[in-house]
Amino acid sequence: MKKPLRPAEATAAAAAVVTVVLWASAFVSIRSAGVAYSPGALALGRLASGALALGVLCLVRREGVPPRSAWRGIAISGALWFGFYMVVLNWGEQQVDAGTAALVVNIGPILIALLGSRLLGDAMPPRLLAGMAVSFAGAVTVGLSMSGEGGSSVLGVALCLLAAVAYAGGVVAQKPALGRASALQVTTFGCLIGAVLCLPFAGQLVQEAGDAPVSATLNMVYLGIFPTALAFTTWAYALARTTASRMGATTYAVPALVVLMSWLALGEVPGLLTLAGGVLCLAGVAVSRSRPRAQSVAEAEAEQSTATASDPEPEQVP
Repeated sequence: MKKPLRPAEATAAAAAVVTVVLWASAFVSIRSAGVAYSPGALALGRLASGALALGVLCLVRREGVPPRSAWRGIAISGALWFGFYMVVLNWGEQQVDAGTAALVVNIGPILIALLGSRLLGDAMPPRLLAGMAVSFAGAVTVGLSMSGEGGSSVLGVALCLLAAVAYAGGVVAQKPALGRASALQVTTFGCLIGAVLCLPFAGQLVQEAGDAPVSATLNMVYLGIFPTALAFTTWAYALARTTASRMGATTYAVPALVVLMSWLALGEVPGLLTLAGGVLCLAGVAVSRSRPRAQSVAEAEAEQSTATASDPEPEQVP
């Protein structure tokens, strides 16, 4: 019989669910905001909104500046994931069809697993590898089934690949920082660094904001407050309590949720192939997050020590 989740594990699992749901909702909002805003301007507007919301929360909670030992990971993740990734992904998705984007960008969790194993010592159990393989197949199936038009370019493929690499590098760099600073601190200052790096797009943002419809601007602000400020904080909270590889595999639930949200919010009825891909995504996540029933006590303790090695102190948890 399986042991019930401890309160800390249940909270981390709930945080991961919040993250994937909000990240899935981002794709629906980007479709509105992306019509009126260029990739760099959209990234800056999103990050500025997120940094403002996070800054207010830090003041309310009286969170101080992260310790010096955490700054390396915060700076790298802020530059790669918050800054470079968001601009390059916005740009790349304008150059390729949805199927190509799904194929290339969803290499990210696989890269996280490889880098996590190499640099962080993450375990690579067979269930994790099998689950990721199933989910990747499902993500590609969803993307291919929804790409009825458009084409691909060498530039677009390269940009999506750069986005996947930046995403993986940012996650792996963020993991050690979470052992020295709280999830809120790591997210706030990472978002701020990303916003600062996107300041060259400030002129575009001001110009485009004057011509953009209110709905596009509201969607950009939504992207900053919820899929960025809130979702990246809940991501960091959950990442501090599990391995980078498992968290990366969890994000394969996003394509399935995008299909569901597009159906409910936009009236886009998915086809059978799309639904099959979504089911594969969720099945793969379930496999990758599961544990063998007969897992030994020694294996469980070893996995737990790896997962919690970089937990912040209790008073730092947001």
